[in-house]
Amino acid sequence: MQIFTDMEAHDFEQVVYCQDKSSGLKAIIAIHDTTLGPSLGGTRMWPYETEKEALEDALRLARGMTYKNAAAGLNLGGGKAVIIGDPKKDKNPEMLRAFGRYVQSLSGRYITAEDVGTTVEDLDTIFLETDYATGTSNVGSSGNPGPVTAFGLYKGMKATAKEAFGSDSLAGKTVAVQGVGNVAYRLCAYLHEEGASLIVTDIHQESVDRAVQDFQAKAVDPNDIYSVECDIYSPCALGGVINDDTISQIKAKAIAGSANNQLLADHHGEMLFKKGIIYAPDYVINSGGVINVADELLPNGYNQERAMSKVETIYDSLTRVYAISNRDNISTSVAADRMAEERIESVKRSTGQFLMNPHHTLSRK
Repeated sequence: MQIFTDMEAHDFEQVVYCQDKSSGLKAIIAIHDTTLGPSLGGTRMWPYETEKEALEDALRLARGMTYKNAAAGLNLGGGKAVIIGDPKKDKNPEMLRAFGRYVQSLSGRYITAEDVGTTVEDLDTIFLETDYATGTSNVGSSGNPGPVTAFGLYKGMKATAKEAFGSDSLAGKTVAVQGVGNVAYRLCAYLHEEGASLIVTDIHQESVDRAVQDFQAKAVDPNDIYSVECDIYSPCALGGVINDDTISQIKAKAIAGSANNQLLADHHGEMLFKKGIIYAPDYVINSGGVINVADELLPNGYNQERAMSKVETIYDSLTRVYAISNRDNISTSVAADRMAEERIESVKRSTGQFLMNPHHTLSRK
């Protein structure tokens, strides 16, 4: 693997390989950019087939966090960690504590949180070894980010509906939801309450059955979700689902979902723009979770009311993205990148890399 080549391609600052033989830990921490502050991003546990695949995912996700945190107006950089292994079979407390010690060794350059394959309980274990873990069940922490992410997704979908249909009301709209996990299920609850009709799919039948029963949703095969007749397509599962094959099938006027890295490649944002499909850039619309945990890092600790108020501004952030897209005649994905990059560059002109004061610890612990 040409690690430095991969890092140089998108100007990564640091990649840390973490190994603990006794617990089976094999992890990678990627720090992309700390211009705005310490890097914040979740820890993902996944059974990667190769170490190269794990590295690529860590780099891709870390860079995405830089843009997400910048676009959300947070004073935080982008980082991500991946642990190689099956979270259902390989995870153990010793592994998580060993990982926590590696996080602590970075002295605050990387702050971790929950992600795919990790839970609040896992963060509690990691927190035993490091000051730099958010989203735990401890007093003063924000806990499970899922409900807040869903709330932000709902607000962002309303902003997207306003751009696509002239009104932010979702009553009477048909929304096709791909993946009905914890975040998407809560989104469906908001949509159902407002009077939207739901089409759902998931690889787990029990998740589909729950949505059908609770929200009178229509279920379709996973392969058919792209081509259903709907107003809004909401990808809430894996990334890369917007690609050459699926764009030609999509009948929706708007796309707004919680999945990370929805566009398989950059040019797919341009393809959506040319087709007149309003795309809510994923790292803007799904930033509610990171906004929530970031509130823990403020001097006086976590305040739920303040965090939820900040999450509501996802509506305004997307409105700005759509305004830039219309003004400059560019895709919404490029417009979001431009908004984030301009903020980073404005700070970079007056500051350098973030370095934690060795005498500073987070106020929570």
